[in-house]
Amino acid sequence: VQLQASGGGLVQAGGSLRLSCAASGRTFSSYAMNWFRQAPGKEREFVAGISSSGGRLLYADSVKGRFTISRDNAKNTVYLQMNSLKPEDTAVYYCAAGVNLSAYDYWGQGTLVTVSS
Repeated sequence: VQLQASGGGLVQAGGSLRLSCAASGRTFSSYAMNWFRQAPGKEREFVAGISSSGGRLLYADSVKGRFTISRDNAKNTVYLQMNSLKPEDTAVYYCAAGVNLSAYDYWGQGTLVTVSS
């Protein structure tokens, strides 16, 4: 599986962005998908995850109520809708695919999100 993340950019605090992660291959619907992020000088951290069917969602406490993960298996794409963005959300965001929500077998290249105060 090859993953291509997009949708990052510069936004003011309080604004919104939607990230997309497009996957190649015909087995996308069998993979759980996760979003991670890595801020400058910090370790990569989990942001959100969605099961292969979309029936189970997971969120980091720091983004609950502000971010929404979703997927469209017909389009081989997973999304991360980010609202009420804060400067501390500034990071490179990565998507990852795995056989379950705890597995991260494939990674995309990352897309940069910068939130200005």
